[in-house]
Amino acid sequence: MTLNVPNSALSAPASSAERPRAVVIYSGGMDSYTVLHQALKEGFEVHALSFHYGQRHSRELDVARQVCESLGVAHEVVDIRAIHGLIDNSALTNSDQAMPKADYDEDSMTSTVVPNRNMILLSLAIAKAVNIEAGVCFYGAHGGDHVLYPDCRPEFVEKMNAVAAIANFSPVEIRAPFLHASKDEILAAGIAMQLDYAQTWTCYEGRELACGECGSCRERLAAFAAHGLSDPLGYDTADSAKGAGTL
Repeated sequence: MTLNVPNSALSAPASSAERPRAVVIYSGGMDSYTVLHQALKEGFEVHALSFHYGQRHSRELDVARQVCESLGVAHEVVDIRAIHGLIDNSALTNSDQAMPKADYDEDSMTSTVVPNRNMILLSLAIAKAVNIEAGVCFYGAHGGDHVLYPDCRPEFVEKMNAVAAIANFSPVEIRAPFLHASKDEILAAGIAMQLDYAQTWTCYEGRELACGECGSCRERLAAFAAHGLSDPLGYDTADSAKGAGTL
């Protein structure tokens, strides 16, 4: 079964001065795409922030721009490439490093850790929230990342929330709505919201088609397979698009 969603299902709520504001860290990937729509569903006036920090490719950022434009959501791409030299010891920020072609686990995927990434991005998003009088900042940490990425774990979110409450005169709440959810549970939430995941980019590579081999692609394909769905994204090989059974 292939997920096919009418465009009308992706419309943002009508604007209203009464709606509370929220900042959403939006990479253009599957998780943050679902978080973006979750914030809209909860009635927030969403201000999406994407970041160019010198990652291997900007494919996700292009997707993020297109989605926000189609939704009529305020969107800003923040260029922080000046810090690239501080965080370039990662396969995601250094194209000279080989990209692991394996399932997510601590042994194979440690090289994809970008030093302090979520703390940096959340700090900037909190500043944006204070600046526009938004009380909430959303980001897409989820349970599947806990084993590998310390800045996606509940302890990190708890501590960052404590800091966000006292760092400014206006406290900001950090929300990670899928903090304890698996990738297939995130997909289930998106299916319930009738989201079109063809409007996302998950692959660590920036090719025309997703590679189907990196940990990010494998996790995504497994989520679709768990729901008996075909991923609407294009992959380099037909076998990859069939789902987790081919991994």
